[in-house]
Amino acid sequence: MENFVFQNKTKIIFGRDTENQVGEEVKAHSSKVLLHYGAASIKKSGLYDKVAASLKKSGVEFVELSGVLPNPRLSLVKEGIELCRKNDIGFILAVGGGSVIDSAKAIAAGVPYNGDVWDFYTGKGQPTEALPVATVLTIPAAGSEASPSSVITNTDGDLKRGLTNDLLRPVFSILNPELTFTLPNYQTACGAADIMAHIMERYFTTTECADFTDRLCEATMKAIIHNIPTCIKENKNYEARAEVMWAGCVAHNDLLGTGRNQDWASHGIEHEISGIYDVAHGAGLAVVFPAWMKFVYKSNINRFVQFASRVWNAEIDFHNQEKTALAGIAALENFFVSIGLPVRLKDMDIKDDRLAEMADKATGNGSWTMGGFVSLDRNAVLEILKLAL
Repeated sequence: MENFVFQNKTKIIFGRDTENQVGEEVKAHSSKVLLHYGAASIKKSGLYDKVAASLKKSGVEFVELSGVLPNPRLSLVKEGIELCRKNDIGFILAVGGGSVIDSAKAIAAGVPYNGDVWDFYTGKGQPTEALPVATVLTIPAAGSEASPSSVITNTDGDLKRGLTNDLLRPVFSILNPELTFTLPNYQTACGAADIMAHIMERYFTTTECADFTDRLCEATMKAIIHNIPTCIKENKNYEARAEVMWAGCVAHNDLLGTGRNQDWASHGIEHEISGIYDVAHGAGLAVVFPAWMKFVYKSNINRFVQFASRVWNAEIDFHNQEKTALAGIAALENFFVSIGLPVRLKDMDIKDDRLAEMADKATGNGSWTMGGFVSLDRNAVLEILKLAL
């Protein structure tokens, strides 16, 4: 096990009707906030009215900024930064899924910064201060409600880039599984793929003797595998939704990565896909991850055998480890297909004409490698994209 520091400041408020506590929680931090959300869904569901009423009851003034899209845009982030400065806002409340929360975090980092907030996403700098952020989560997927990460898309160049800094970790997050009852099945499935990917980026490691977090990762994946079909068949099954919502939070709050080397190549590759084609992040991950596995599994076949056996209950063929490893990869693909997700680029109407461009962007035109499990150069990334066709 590797040395590590684990610290997570996010207060989780979990359960039925907890969104009604948002005003009281915000009031402890600020009397004036930016209320940040996506489109009309939170108004149609009645969530907007509940949040607004709770804020008003607690004497919290709010300024609104809506319009967050999937793969949140830098342009709206910059609009939010100026809005906060103009109105002297010192706290941001994100009501929505990962895209809304990531956009809120970017605004939080940009308000006190004199330069271009995009600097943080291109590695030109790191925030030294940020406004506090809180969330009311509506989509279990990204895990941004308790993570220090934010991913933003710059349409100038079709670039999707991430920032990780502990200043961005929300001070509190409200998780009510009832708020996910109205999610379309496809969005629920995309969330499952995103959660699984967060776990697998940590699970496939070169670190030896990390059995405790191995078991945590496996349990969390099995919880998703078991409960997502129920969520899709029974949209208002509270218990199944609760399991998925909590698993999604734990998958990306850094607990499962303690003491172990991590990979993150699949996320980096997928960012190039959704940066260009604006596909759902979870759908892109459902395509990339099996392709990545097919490319790297021979580098540590024992780990893939363990994945097949412990996560998918595959019978180990001790005379043919490769057969078992491939069975685990096939089981993952079949699971994604069973919940209505694509597993090939062609399933998303993506052709092979921009694969080289994506491989170039992912590796800085071949100037760096990616991945902690297997180091991937530009040619390796290109081969993975070809396997994803």
